[in-house]
Amino acid sequence: MTALHADAVGVLRSWTPPDVEGQGALRDRYVAYLEANPDAMTRASRPDHLTASTLVLDVDRTHVLLTLHAKAGRWFQLGGHAEPEDATLAAAALREAVEESGLAPSDLDLDPRPAWLDAHAVPFCGAGEGVTHLDVMYVAVARPGAAHAVSEESLDVRWWPVEELPNGDLLPRVRRLQSTWLSNSEGSETFAASDQPNR
Repeated sequence: MTALHADAVGVLRSWTPPDVEGQGALRDRYVAYLEANPDAMTRASRPDHLTASTLVLDVDRTHVLLTLHAKAGRWFQLGGHAEPEDATLAAAALREAVEESGLAPSDLDLDPRPAWLDAHAVPFCGAGEGVTHLDVMYVAVARPGAAHAVSEESLDVRWWPVEELPNGDLLPRVRRLQSTWLSNSEGSETFAASDQPNR
């Protein structure tokens, strides 16, 4: 078992999910899949594998930084597959956010607790073979004046007002995070990307 795999198991076992939209059942599904599949954190794992993403908000929590995914042609939060150098799920989520947004590592403060789980089919992942991404989403706040840029994986990267999100699937999730999870995060420890191991 790799350090990343062990971290994912530990993080999800200890995570208290919000009591909405089947988050508890998803957490149990993720843990069971990790326990049954030593390669669950890799692209090779089928029919599922875990991914990590980050919902990046501005300091006022009124705008979300989204990427226009080149393959999917839709706007999403920043995220993707774990890599061998990632020591933790949070580190994977943070690395993906930095790579896809063009933000400097010091521009992001990530809360180390998962915020949301989302299992979704991805028909374009792999060589003509679809999988289900078992995504673990974190939340980060971008520091004032942070400058983003378009990555090789994106067609565009842009700040969107919460009430004008281009992907309707994200709106109820972002609203719920604003009204519950984020409002309860005041005083919780956050850490800067520059402080993370293996970055």
